[in-house]
Amino acid sequence: MMEMEKYTITTEIDRKLGELIKIRVSQINGCAFCLNMHVVDARKLGETEQRINCVSAWEDCEFYTEAEKVALELAEHVTSISTKRVPEELYQRVRNFYDEREYVDLVLIINQINSWNRISISMGNTAK
Repeated sequence: MMEMEKYTITTEIDRKLGELIKIRVSQINGCAFCLNMHVVDARKLGETEQRINCVSAWEDCEFYTEAEKVALELAEHVTSISTKRVPEELYQRVRNFYDEREYVDLVLIINQINSWNRISISMGNTAK
């Protein structure tokens, strides 16, 4: 897990976007520990309070780029894979903004935070 974590922070994916993805996925999964951690990390990277606070309603916000929106949509689909899947149409929209390697990196970032959420929740971690 730690080796994968090291890899995910070296990708071409913008670090702020990575944190927004981690925040959104942690919201969906109900992981307060990770949610708190990634809000703090996003602030350290200079992410705005507006964008942090509104990430759960990204679809209705004009201050996220289309590339960020499609990445957040992908995050929601991968997080809820059993019911949402990743439709071909979504894959194609993601590929309009991200090349094949970046697509894979997005999926790895999304899966990494999903794994951390599950570990954290299973171990009874709480936000402090």
